[in-house]
Amino acid sequence: MPLSERQLAAFADKHARQIPFDTSPRHLAGPGDARHVTHGLAAVGWTSTSDPLSAEIVLRSPDRRYRLQFDPQSATSAWWRLRAEPTDSETGWYAEFGELVPAEILSHVTDALLAQQSHEQPNPCDVLTSAGWQPNAPDAAQSPDAMCHIERRHIDDRDTASWHIEAREPGYGHPAGPRIWHAWFDAHTPSRLVTAFATGLADPAPLQRGMYERTAHYNAVQEPSPLRPQQVADAHTARIDALRARARAARRQQTKPTTAPAPASSLQPAARR
Repeated sequence: MPLSERQLAAFADKHARQIPFDTSPRHLAGPGDARHVTHGLAAVGWTSTSDPLSAEIVLRSPDRRYRLQFDPQSATSAWWRLRAEPTDSETGWYAEFGELVPAEILSHVTDALLAQQSHEQPNPCDVLTSAGWQPNAPDAAQSPDAMCHIERRHIDDRDTASWHIEAREPGYGHPAGPRIWHAWFDAHTPSRLVTAFATGLADPAPLQRGMYERTAHYNAVQEPSPLRPQQVADAHTARIDALRARARAARRQQTKPTTAPAPASSLQPAARR
């Protein structure tokens, strides 16, 4: 079923009853509302294939190639799993995200998945170092508070490498203290999706969390937000509307004829012999 006005109203009702607090840094803001992700996908035609009475949510793309699973009762540390099936021309890939990954940052990945592919493939670390993260190596960086790390790790001696992002307790050495959350993109995941995740991390704007809402760590800083509760709900609706408009534009582009028919005036009768 497509995303309904009732579902959007339920989101708005929840956030209208919360006093929003600016919460930073983003990697410690906590999970937030999973509907930042699921509503965005449902708005562009992804459909649920899971039991409606189950806590687990499984969404599939219209072409059935992509699958997102959200399982808050997972026995592993991965609550979100995003998978692409292989095609005749493209390899499959897999990415996973831990319980305390902010939904707003994960939505950067799903939004990028919905967007048209770009030939430009910036290095995720370049995005972060431009935002003030400390480079540790050509493909590694850490946040200013040293509690979030990104690293591209090669698999044995092969050329392929996967991206690992972790938030950890303060500590010394590598790794530092106990892990708070993780994100992992396998070696075949398009780099633009990893860069989208990094872009969400690098954004200096705080995330909105309600009073007493769970954060990922006590080091998260919360201050009363200048936004009213209704503005938080309106921003969500505006993003959904933008995704719907982009999806409609993409569908129109796909249905355009490759060649325009010749004007009727240009069709000349065959010459008589």
